[in-house]
Amino acid sequence: MKKILATLLALAMLLALVPAVMAEDATPEPITFTVLISDPGEQPDPDNKVYKLIEEKLGITFEFEYVTGNQDEILGAKVLNKDYADIISGGNSADILVNGGAMVNLLDYISAEKTPLLWEHVKASLGRILEYPDLDGDGVPDMNEDGTFAGEPVLNIIPNYGLADGAQIINSINGPAFYIQKQVLAFNDYPVIKTLDEYFDAIEKFLDANPTDENGTPYIGFAILCDDWRHFCLINPVQHLMGRPNDGEVLCDPKGPEYHTETFIDKAYAKPYYKKLNEEFNKGLIERDTFTDGYEANYIPKVSSGIVLGMFDQAWDFGDATRALNEAKAYEKTYVGLGLTYTAEELEGIAMPTEDWTIEEHYVNAEVPNIRRGFGISVTCPYPEKVIAMWEEFMKPEWQLIFNWGFVDEDYIITEDGRLNRTQEQIENTNNSTWQLANQAAAIFGNSPKRQGIILEDITLEDGRVIKAGNMWEPGNQPEIVFGQMNDYDKEFLGKYGYQKFADFVNNPLELAPWGEAWQLDYTPVKTANTKFEEIQDALLPVAIMAAPEEFDAAWDNFVNEISPYAKEFGDYMQKAVIVQAAKFFAAQED
Repeated sequence: MKKILATLLALAMLLALVPAVMAEDATPEPITFTVLISDPGEQPDPDNKVYKLIEEKLGITFEFEYVTGNQDEILGAKVLNKDYADIISGGNSADILVNGGAMVNLLDYISAEKTPLLWEHVKASLGRILEYPDLDGDGVPDMNEDGTFAGEPVLNIIPNYGLADGAQIINSINGPAFYIQKQVLAFNDYPVIKTLDEYFDAIEKFLDANPTDENGTPYIGFAILCDDWRHFCLINPVQHLMGRPNDGEVLCDPKGPEYHTETFIDKAYAKPYYKKLNEEFNKGLIERDTFTDGYEANYIPKVSSGIVLGMFDQAWDFGDATRALNEAKAYEKTYVGLGLTYTAEELEGIAMPTEDWTIEEHYVNAEVPNIRRGFGISVTCPYPEKVIAMWEEFMKPEWQLIFNWGFVDEDYIITEDGRLNRTQEQIENTNNSTWQLANQAAAIFGNSPKRQGIILEDITLEDGRVIKAGNMWEPGNQPEIVFGQMNDYDKEFLGKYGYQKFADFVNNPLELAPWGEAWQLDYTPVKTANTKFEEIQDALLPVAIMAAPEEFDAAWDNFVNEISPYAKEFGDYMQKAVIVQAAKFFAAQED
């Protein structure tokens, strides 16, 4: 196997392609990139050691701006005024930037010849991440009679996650699931929970015996986050209960060839879930405040305090709360993600999306390129080539090790057999939010292109030590860290189930569908219908959940009547968009 060091030496011949800012044998040209990140965040410590190294080696500094209000409104104003940072992550509102013409086409700067590392990183996923123009204005890319796409392809954003090397590694559930505190499962003698009834029964039994925590604060049985775009916690569970991974607000049949696609929230098979929530609300397990709680002001503080026993969410969404609980060593109040599905009894007499629809638990997809999520370069950036050159530099193994693992001997160790590991002290440091701001470069690395998965080739460091192929780029996936240095509570907890990792609570990843995940598709062409569709869900689903039991059916019928016209328009569009996206995938495979 070729050593990566040899590859890097060969790349030295390409220095003429790299702007002066990257020259290794000259004083770096000082430059500051302005960076907009459309999510809340904290400014790094002024003495952050990774940013200091970037400045020393590359002459680059950053000015970070975070979006803390309504993403759509803030980014919409920036598009209107053409008020852009040099580098932009639009987050869940990236469509506003892309459709507003804020981003350059990265294909003008990235190629196998000019940027070999970036090109190698994206080429296998081009069928999912390239976009084609909508020339006739119907909302989806146009196709020629021979099945090819009309117009030239565009790459606005390199996905920040989902372009992994080697086999997919799933040690924990980072996406959607019904989360439950470990202490609730322990109290119930470690049950294997697969259904809604089993899930809520476990919470009810715990609450009956433990109405308050050790401080006298009442426990919350089940929280439902509804704040802004995070209302997926209210809306998305139905598709998973029906046996499908995350396609956003539609349910898709992978068996094709037409990939039957429909909105699910207005269908009869959605009703049993919300009826169950209505029952739990009337039992007192769900607070009225949950429907108006703000993400930062209420939800995260409640979860961080350990008083929320269960919720449907995605683990990355409450990562700050998990870190706070771990820092407090309240391991029993951290969460396990469960993959619940409907039972045949719950769906008796209810029409399925297709005649041969079957339900099998699939909460985790194979590696999903995070389409339109990550950094793009704005059209007002005066030096896009230098941003690209920085990303190309960052893709080198030595930088990826720094971003992922830190500094050797300081933040991680290399064993005699070439394995990466961390001491307990080093693990505790990396779990500390204050330490992170001073020692990691999450603000720039989080949305930049990055290597994930398995380190495929040996890496030789300057001091001659060798990091062997087979290690993981991400410390959180390194077996020695996941298993060997897990806290004692979690080791014992997993042992009760006979599991090795928390991903064992759900089935293995499902092969990614040809369209990817449908939530990644552009909703802009049906923005009005989609907005009304979401507004009605946000307004009327809580009304149904909070209704008196005898009034639930009427509240549900009213919801369905109100949302149906917008559901049809949105669903019809998504059906066409799914088919076209699948065609892109297969066209790229043929090329």
